[in-house]
Amino acid sequence: MPRGMGRDMERGRHRLVHSWEKAAHARRMLLLTLILATTLAASAYMASILPYRGTTVLEAALVGFFALLFAWISIGFWTSLLGFVLLLRGRDRFDLPMDPPADREAPEAPAAPLTAILIPIYNEHVARVFQGLEATYRSLEATGRLDGFHFFVLSDSTDPDKWVQEEIAWARTCERRNAFNRIFYRHRRPNIKRKSGNIADFCRRWGRNYRYLIVLDADSVMAGDTLVKMVAVMERNPQVGILQTPPQAVGRENLIARAQQFASSAYGGMFAAGLHFWQIGDAQYWGHNAIIRAEPFMQHCGLPRLPGRPPLGGDILSHDFVEAALMRRAGWGVWLAYDMPGSYEEPPPTLIDELVRDRRWCQGNIQHLRLLFTRGIFPAHRALFLNGAMSYVSALLWSLFLGLSTAKAIVQAIREPEYFPQEGSLFPTWPVWDLGWAVTLLTSTLVILFLPKIFSLFLLVVRQRRARAFGGFRKLVQGVAGEVLLSTLLAPVRMLAHSKFVLGILFGRKVAWNPPPRDDYRTSWGQALRFHGGGTLLALVWGAVVYVFNRSFFWWLTPILVPLVLAVPLSVWTSDIGLGRRLRRWGFFLTPAEIDPPPELQGLSGSRPDAGPTDASVLGIDARDGFVCAVADPRISALHIALQRGGRRVAPRIAARRRKLVDKALDQGPDHLSKREKTELLGDAESLSALHRLVWELPEGPLSRRWGISAGMTSLEGKGATR
Repeated sequence: MPRGMGRDMERGRHRLVHSWEKAAHARRMLLLTLILATTLAASAYMASILPYRGTTVLEAALVGFFALLFAWISIGFWTSLLGFVLLLRGRDRFDLPMDPPADREAPEAPAAPLTAILIPIYNEHVARVFQGLEATYRSLEATGRLDGFHFFVLSDSTDPDKWVQEEIAWARTCERRNAFNRIFYRHRRPNIKRKSGNIADFCRRWGRNYRYLIVLDADSVMAGDTLVKMVAVMERNPQVGILQTPPQAVGRENLIARAQQFASSAYGGMFAAGLHFWQIGDAQYWGHNAIIRAEPFMQHCGLPRLPGRPPLGGDILSHDFVEAALMRRAGWGVWLAYDMPGSYEEPPPTLIDELVRDRRWCQGNIQHLRLLFTRGIFPAHRALFLNGAMSYVSALLWSLFLGLSTAKAIVQAIREPEYFPQEGSLFPTWPVWDLGWAVTLLTSTLVILFLPKIFSLFLLVVRQRRARAFGGFRKLVQGVAGEVLLSTLLAPVRMLAHSKFVLGILFGRKVAWNPPPRDDYRTSWGQALRFHGGGTLLALVWGAVVYVFNRSFFWWLTPILVPLVLAVPLSVWTSDIGLGRRLRRWGFFLTPAEIDPPPELQGLSGSRPDAGPTDASVLGIDARDGFVCAVADPRISALHIALQRGGRRVAPRIAARRRKLVDKALDQGPDHLSKREKTELLGDAESLSALHRLVWELPEGPLSRRWGISAGMTSLEGKGATR
């Protein structure tokens, strides 16, 4: 460890009052003031345009819901505006120092600290994981700083075929890059606490060997220069515990994903700058594409198990926000490197995949509400817990607001006006509905929602002069207009889905945690109907009732009702790969990563016009039956057995059960084994070795019929073959 680093790290464990903390407090007060001022003004205006000026119980409830929702959308507006101002100025005086100090550049400077790059996976698309890993490895190798990094693929996969495929891909990648001493693979059998438990297990076993951990997702890719710079920033700033980069969405062809990639490239930088402006050293950790100081992370960021049953109790699902709060509570800064490029991830390929992912995030973020009053958590992170939950609860509030508005419209249509809504009033209150005022309020709300995109357009064209990176000014403007239209159409569909998720969690419905798809595909009509059919039926009934009782209000509801009625075709249409590729050829939703792809993205699916889907054959993987490969192919069997921990004693009862499984596999073949039985055999080196030997002693008929092998082969050439 360099001289003085120990003192710096010890000092960082205690809460220090830095100048940035005072500035952060002032900036947060400014943000809060702006939100409250605009919310109060809009809510007062909302009350003034209602027939009874908000004096009835129903109208008061409407104004209350409106205030909450307007405050929510104001947070995004003012955060974006503050980011706009920061980027106009060019730099923030509280940006982290990025350049190494002069003494680190001297020839006698110590070697770079050792950093572990962790890639936790769970039943993922194996070829995509290792293509992304190899792209990052090649990019890092090109920097000449590879010696300071080790890669770890941390598998929690429960699918026996994927387990073996991962081992094959790891071995092939290491052979190709000559990296057996730099890329490591570990399969964890008990899947305790999911991803956070996987990383915690690594930290217990090997974390003390590394000063920094860089956590990636299965679909993450990072530039080598970015990885090296992240380590340099941490070395330059010993009080920082976590440094988060803003990942840019790339790599998809479907229409909806291309729109999200465009939005990420066009607006993401300004919004990230706004987050930095008011968070400074109290930023979020998003769980991937970030660097973590290993020692304080291991010491302070262990996650508790929440009391009670899931979904609100049990393991904390969205662990990243909690780990950031715990790191900050221990006195270490958590920073967002808002202007650091070279960090990439993939968006979900379809609307349904996006909403399935949101269902998991919804449960995790609502769990955070139970941590709001945890002792020692900083106010900024309490606000982030609340903000994360509101990302989904706000949808339910919107639904309730629309329900109250509908009830108000129907009541107004079928009841006599109430001229004395307040008891004891001497003068009547005349119910008045002014269409012009309502239009003004709607317009102001739309401005709050969409003006930040105009700010981003101005920055790209005028300040940064990057319009050409998006295909030119005209293509950029078309992209913004198309993205606004698409997001407007899908907003009611997302609102209804998120409302269902929140209600389901509150009523105790648990959420399955399955790996997201890593390839582009089109949603089928059957899938879309099953997922969106209930919402479509609700919209039809809702619209029919309102049309009968209050036709004028029906037309106000059409921006909500029409997308819900069309949710099924919208879901199918926005998942269309062919349409997405045609739009790319026409220059629609182009991003800088597509026009001029960086080296680390070249060759990955969706990174360039001629890129195809991820190809398992590149890595020597046959995706059909990894279990057969591990049993019958001598090389793969030897590889798998070598990766298992040997010499473990098991109870006689377990040993007897495994002998029966060997006999069953031998007599009936692999197709008659369940996934659980295959996994148990793969997890026992002695049983697998015995099965491998016995399979190759079978006569040619059973050998070929049950295992797809010819007795004359020296290696597997049939089912599940790898050469």
